[in-house]
Amino acid sequence: MPLHIHDTLQRKKVEFTPADPKRITLYVCGPTVYNYAHIGNARPVVVFDVLFRLLTRLYPEAEVVYARNVTDVDDKINAAAIEQGVPISKITDKFADIYDRDMASLGALPPTLQPHATAYMRQMVALIEKLLADKAAYVSEGEVLFDVGAYEANGGQYGALSGRSLDDMVAGARVEVADNKRNAADFVLWKPSKDGEPSWDGPHGLPGRPGWHIECSAMSEAVLGLPIDIHGGGHDLIFPHHTNEIAQSCAAHGAKAPTDYARYWMHNGFLDFSGEKMSKSLGNVMLVHDLVQQHPGEAVRWALLSGHYRSPLDWTPELLEQSRKGLDRLYQTLRDAKDRLPTLTSRPADTPLSVLEKGRGARVLEALTDDLNTPQAISEMFAVADALRAAFSSKKADGWERATQAHYRDLIQAGEVLGLLQQDPSDWFEGGVDAALKTRIEALIAARIEARDAKDFAAADRIRGELNDLNIVVMDGPTGATWRLKE
Repeated sequence: MPLHIHDTLQRKKVEFTPADPKRITLYVCGPTVYNYAHIGNARPVVVFDVLFRLLTRLYPEAEVVYARNVTDVDDKINAAAIEQGVPISKITDKFADIYDRDMASLGALPPTLQPHATAYMRQMVALIEKLLADKAAYVSEGEVLFDVGAYEANGGQYGALSGRSLDDMVAGARVEVADNKRNAADFVLWKPSKDGEPSWDGPHGLPGRPGWHIECSAMSEAVLGLPIDIHGGGHDLIFPHHTNEIAQSCAAHGAKAPTDYARYWMHNGFLDFSGEKMSKSLGNVMLVHDLVQQHPGEAVRWALLSGHYRSPLDWTPELLEQSRKGLDRLYQTLRDAKDRLPTLTSRPADTPLSVLEKGRGARVLEALTDDLNTPQAISEMFAVADALRAAFSSKKADGWERATQAHYRDLIQAGEVLGLLQQDPSDWFEGGVDAALKTRIEALIAARIEARDAKDFAAADRIRGELNDLNIVVMDGPTGATWRLKE
């Protein structure tokens, strides 16, 4: 089943063809670790986690290498370290660890490689020195700057990724204009450190630290090699960050085409909050760390996947509520299937992709291979769940057990590609309550059933009130009453 993706560089949907079918490489720009990640930061993590999962199934014999960097040297990191009077590593180690845990709570697999900028200073310096030697960069007032004019004069395509002219890009972005630049679009590769900031030996013996863009060029080449198959990130990184990555990497290797650095580019859209972008000034910043304390991480993941990754996503409380209800429906179907056919395992053994392609899950895969159409994939998962319910509800039909097993497997396997349905259904609804509380809840539910059977509806209502006070939602279904914790 071929994978089609929308390539930002070509501005159209194309079939993905890896440079080496035995080694697929994916690079995604990661966090700057000085504070908690907000929900907008999590969207590319979840989107490209789905792509990573999908690639490992489409190319099962290949090595799929997914690198997501960590920026652990930056102005904001330095400012926080100076304010607290600690080394930058004290800040970055803390928030890198929190970031990894928060993203894991959203069901994101760890990347294959997670290079930290401070561990690749030697590679950055070497890359800058190569640019200086080739006259693609220059030293001015203690800084090393990339020469965009020289790059274009040598055949470089500076505006290829954004599809905009140099003047338009500079006018429409926060490009720092400085007297020491030859061109307004020239950008910093290396700069002096201020008092109290960390410093490294740089090109031409200049002490200081790297600019942001050179970090990703050096790290991606060091850990993946060039060209990268797919380079991803948020839409806001197209210019200047990804544009500058292409320019400096191509210039350092005498390359003309942007595809010599990365063969395909994918960018996710923004999150909107009541029609506005998230910002501190508007007071609408939502931290992943806080959200996963209030909502199941899987519901937050579902919400992030509910819209197509390239489109803006309107983030609302209603979206999270709908996401929880969607998961409740699927988990309830899995739980009912296990009640009807106890031989079903909580998580079937991994099956070859070819098995899923032939089953009800085929349309889930078709949606995902069509430029990660996750809203359609989620819709198709409901169709699989409906087929599963129809199978186990027709116990008198021939082959109902076999059909139930097949659809159950398809739903679980399709969910794994999306990073959903990762829990046992009982764990999903019970939310990890302790044994004593679970025993009390189940005793109350049993008593409520007895009261209803005896038509003592006043007692049944009283018991339901007790369950409500315990923060429990009771769900009456065809196989009996089930329950879950309220959010």
